[in-house]
Amino acid sequence: MSEVSIFRLYLLRAAYLVIAFGLAVMIWPGIISPPDTLSHMGGVVRSVLGAVSLLAVLGIRYPLKMLPLLFFELVWKCIWVLAFGLSAWTAQQVDPDMQQTLVDCLVGIVLVLAVTPWGYVLKYYVKTPGDRWRSQAA
Repeated sequence: MSEVSIFRLYLLRAAYLVIAFGLAVMIWPGIISPPDTLSHMGGVVRSVLGAVSLLAVLGIRYPLKMLPLLFFELVWKCIWVLAFGLSAWTAQQVDPDMQQTLVDCLVGIVLVLAVTPWGYVLKYYVKTPGDRWRSQAA
């Protein structure tokens, strides 16, 4: 059995805490008191990130059950880096805000890769059969 060490569980809890705290500081003030100039998609992004921050709090208590939240963090950051960050960087069109986002995403990718218990992921998300698609015959 692929048992996750208590040290790895605390690393996961620390990652969820960083996500929850970071988004609480950066995103929630703009949710509670949004600026008048906030675009429609800006509001959507803040709502999604606000939901991520609340779910990250659950990850502190249930670090393994909330692994899909870390998968979401990893995937969106990889997509942004590959689709937007690197293309702007290679074209030398990176402004200070984009540079900060690129650095933040790269740090986030490294941290999620480092704290994720990959043996557990392999066992329970890759090798374990999925849930059934039909009701069982009587």
